[in-house]
Amino acid sequence: MADAPTLSPEVTRTVSALARSLVAASRGWALYPPDHPAIRSALERLRAAIADAGKGQIVAFGVAPDTLLVAGIPIAGREAAVVAEAARWLHERDILEITLVGDVSAATLQKLLGMLTEDSRVVRRRGGPAQVWAETGDTAIALRQIDFSRVLQDGEPAAPVRRKDDLWRSIVRGILDRRRPNDEASQARLLEIAGDVVAIGELAGDVIAPHHAMDGSPMLTSQAAAVIAAYNHLVSIVDVLSPERKQDVLRNLAAATATLSPHVVMQMLSDGAVVPGVVASMDDARIAQLLATTLAIEGKATERLATVFNTIATDDDRKHRVLRMTRSLLAETDFGRRNGFQTLWSSMEELLLGYNERPFVSAGYKAGLDQVAARAEQMAAEVPPELAELVDTLGQDNVRRLSVRLLIDLLKLERDRARAPEIASDVAALAEDLLLAGDYESVLSVVTVLHEQAADSRAVASQGSRVALDGLVSTIAFVEAADLLGDMTDPEATTFAAACAQIGPAAIDGLRTHLEQEAATPGRERAASIVRAFGPRAISRLAPLVGSANPAAQRNAAELLGATGAAEAVPLLQPLLRGRDARVTSAAVRALAGIKDPAAARAVHTALRAATGDQRRAVVDALVSERDARVVPVLVRIVEESDPFGADHTIVLETVSALSRVGDDQAVPALSALMRRKKLLAPKKGKALKETSLAALRAIQTPAAVRAIDDAARTGDRMLRKLARAGA
Repeated sequence: MADAPTLSPEVTRTVSALARSLVAASRGWALYPPDHPAIRSALERLRAAIADAGKGQIVAFGVAPDTLLVAGIPIAGREAAVVAEAARWLHERDILEITLVGDVSAATLQKLLGMLTEDSRVVRRRGGPAQVWAETGDTAIALRQIDFSRVLQDGEPAAPVRRKDDLWRSIVRGILDRRRPNDEASQARLLEIAGDVVAIGELAGDVIAPHHAMDGSPMLTSQAAAVIAAYNHLVSIVDVLSPERKQDVLRNLAAATATLSPHVVMQMLSDGAVVPGVVASMDDARIAQLLATTLAIEGKATERLATVFNTIATDDDRKHRVLRMTRSLLAETDFGRRNGFQTLWSSMEELLLGYNERPFVSAGYKAGLDQVAARAEQMAAEVPPELAELVDTLGQDNVRRLSVRLLIDLLKLERDRARAPEIASDVAALAEDLLLAGDYESVLSVVTVLHEQAADSRAVASQGSRVALDGLVSTIAFVEAADLLGDMTDPEATTFAAACAQIGPAAIDGLRTHLEQEAATPGRERAASIVRAFGPRAISRLAPLVGSANPAAQRNAAELLGATGAAEAVPLLQPLLRGRDARVTSAAVRALAGIKDPAAARAVHTALRAATGDQRRAVVDALVSERDARVVPVLVRIVEESDPFGADHTIVLETVSALSRVGDDQAVPALSALMRRKKLLAPKKGKALKETSLAALRAIQTPAAVRAIDDAARTGDRMLRKLARAGA
């Protein structure tokens, strides 16, 4: 017989990663608002998984109750157990196949997550997930679903107690936060849930859902603790409101426990904290089913399983009964039909029946173990101050700082040029985690070391550190931290700004959102301060803002470019002079006026020549609006480089008028020279130049300006002497 077809390891890995990312993002969507950083991170990971699986092409996978299929071939091997939970989750939402076409946008994924997290009963009433998705009109994703014609025809409406309404969600949040319900509505619903095995199972599933790692893998200890907390809520409510029903409720809890993941149940039982009475209410069939499922998954018996087995089956007769039922159940599975199963079962049976701690544990030691919980509580209340300080050193913050120090030392000590870039990348990844944690001081330490390595051309990690720093600003962690810049405290903002300074001008890319804002928000002010600190090095990074269609972004860019005072900024400011937005033009003119370079003056001169009427006056007004003496050299240069008797006549007159408002002694020589200019065939233009220049000198009113007027009255040509004396 030919071997059954199998999937390549690459396909298996990428599709399982995609499925896990989808389920993890859906769980996050159910807990957080769409604009929460956790949702943005989950969406980016999901998009990356789709891109990795599809490579820009169509990717599709089928959903079975316990596995995923690609081209009809189930995922096998090590990934089979990983995808089983994702398959069950998708199957419960009636998904048979998912097809993703090319690069799926974040907006499309948000719509998909919204549909997947909606109550499945509501989705079914609307025709099922494929029908609901088709109504969105989005073709980037295609869904196939279970045929609902019979389900809707034969099925009964869901019991009101299982409705996933606001009250249900409030109860789930209360369990997760370990808060007892105080309002009558919540207590009444909990009492109803305690009487419905299916509702108990769904409640357990909802409190389990948040406890997954970022890659979708289950956190079993947290899941078990959450289920136990839910059971305690139910039992405590029954004890108070309906104590006569307690035994029935314990049986319901036992029945619901049998429907949970065997891994979670094993964790609950091994922790020994499960609600008293639930284990005693589990019948032989349920214990055998749990045992068979666990053995089939793990492939062997373990001491942990033996301990749990001895906890739930205390007498020998029951142990033998349960084991006979377990073997019968296993015989119907592939695991039970394997060659050598008999030998394997014998070793399992020997461990499960023969496990006994008495040969290894004395009676006194066992009594001590039984009292360890009470002793721990007593010791916790009597912790000496010095021991408390020692325990604090093992806290999350201190451990994180230790990781920072270790990686920094590794980077500094590395001498292998082939290994150095990898370590630099690891250090940058650590910085990304620190940004997500909000530990900006540690971030500053990390990026400072990377900056030092990048700046030292002799360091083996020089190139790798530069690449790592440039790559850090494009990460979700940095972008999210930059988005929070306006909400940071002053010390946090100062530390973050220092980290940006170490990263270099590349950090401006992550601050762009603030620099596109119209209002002078704290975030924009802080971002602008960071950019100004880079000086001329920031110029090239501001080019995207100059080319933006957003006038606010262009104005902010012009202001920042002008603050550099560098001639390199002039080419970027010139296009802003030709725009239609007067405020952008004014901002660009003011920026050019602050740059002490001939190129800046020529740019303004060119703008004045090209402008006419109101636009020209807007340029002149922009030059003098701040009444800043720094614009005087620019105006003087325009006067000196213009043809006062030709096409530039009007420009010169308007520029001289501007000097009358902001001029000082720097303008006196240019005005003195201008009023003495004359041309044989242009007497009217010559008179206008003399009158305007004299008016500007009188407005300046400095001793140098007064001397220039007196000198004109004595030594000027006849018209100039007459005009100078007339104003005396």
